[in-house]
Amino acid sequence: MEDRFKRLTEQLLSVNSAITATQARTWVESLWEDFETSRAKGGWEYKGPDVTEQIVIKWINQYGPHLHKYEPKKQKFAHLNNEDHLKH
Repeated sequence: MEDRFKRLTEQLLSVNSAITATQARTWVESLWEDFETSRAKGGWEYKGPDVTEQIVIKWINQYGPHLHKYEPKKQKFAHLNNEDHLKH
């Protein structure tokens, strides 16, 4: 699992240079968890880490370049774009 998270973190950093490696890793873990939690709450069958990884890759490609602009409304994500951690 660690290898997957490292690979996804590197991919996110390649599309968004405005965030730190720590933020990228947190985003990857949060996206992963959100997808798996949403599927479970929806009663969907677990398809394994390969499916989750493909969805996270899709989200990174689609939303990754803009994640540093995200203004979270939920406390769970409030720390992700703390100005102290953004690259300048």
